[in-house]
Amino acid sequence: MPFREINSKMVEATVLPGQKMYSQRGAMLAYRGDVSFTPNIQGGQGGVMSMIGRRVANEAAPLMTVEGNGTVMFGHGGHHIQVINLSGDTLYVEADRLLAFDGTLQQGTMFMGSQGGVMGMVRGQVTGQGLFTTTLKGHGAVAVMAHGGVIELPITPGREVHVDPQAYVAHHGDVRNKLSTALGWRDMVGRGSGEAFQLELSGSGAVYVQTSEEKL
Repeated sequence: MPFREINSKMVEATVLPGQKMYSQRGAMLAYRGDVSFTPNIQGGQGGVMSMIGRRVANEAAPLMTVEGNGTVMFGHGGHHIQVINLSGDTLYVEADRLLAFDGTLQQGTMFMGSQGGVMGMVRGQVTGQGLFTTTLKGHGAVAVMAHGGVIELPITPGREVHVDPQAYVAHHGDVRNKLSTALGWRDMVGRGSGEAFQLELSGSGAVYVQTSEEKL
């Protein structure tokens, strides 16, 4: 069920009988029709392992299962919302950035160390986002949250993209991530440890970058 962007901070989704979608708790702003919202302690379609991953990453708040027949408007905290449409590939996104997504998508968790080895683990420590990231795979739509707006940067073979880890929102496609040290002028002016690193993404896909480094 695709999302309709009402404005930069609100989206609307059509809920049909026999279909499900999942949303972050507190994301529902308004709805029309016969729609129900039920806490999902199993962590969506990822089941118990997804729930465990969220708890390890201090993301234990349950998702809400949205069902019925009507339309729902979603938004959260005044954050910018970016809609990402998947066509069979996998989206990697921090769980606390998820606003809502199609129930047809298969949800799971990935240990950051499995991409980029030890440096992937360091990224979790630097950004404060934890060692686990959420994966969504299949055909469907995902609405994610960010600060100040989002830009999509294509990743193509031989042309890797370097991203400040604190500006990273999500990525999809056949992409490898590696954290590297990037000491530079930002550390000299004392802006914090996060700017001492760069997240290098290579392969084929896209990365979504927020315009502000503020954490959710």
